[in-house]
Amino acid sequence: MGAKLYVGNLPYSVTEEKLQEHFSRHGSVVSTRIITDKFSGRSKGFGFVEMGSSEEAERAAAALNGTEFEGRTIVVSEARPQQPREPRGGGGGRPPRSDRW
Repeated sequence: MGAKLYVGNLPYSVTEEKLQEHFSRHGSVVSTRIITDKFSGRSKGFGFVEMGSSEEAERAAAALNGTEFEGRTIVVSEARPQQPREPRGGGGGRPPRSDRW
């Protein structure tokens, strides 16, 4: 297991500082990141915690997965690398008219 953990089902009100404090009981926390909507800035209800070592990450995941945090039952697992996204079509507008030429 890597040292980076996925944390799901987070309360929308939780801060990165509270998340760090919660996980620091199980080892050294290198960083925390709560994922937010790029337009509203509101939490999407999940984030990532990077622990100091793989052993600390395993210990934290085992201890915290399925436990209550700020009123919600959180999901903690090893973070998987993000998959590359498919290119999105763009441009918009109307399709070209075939009778113009």
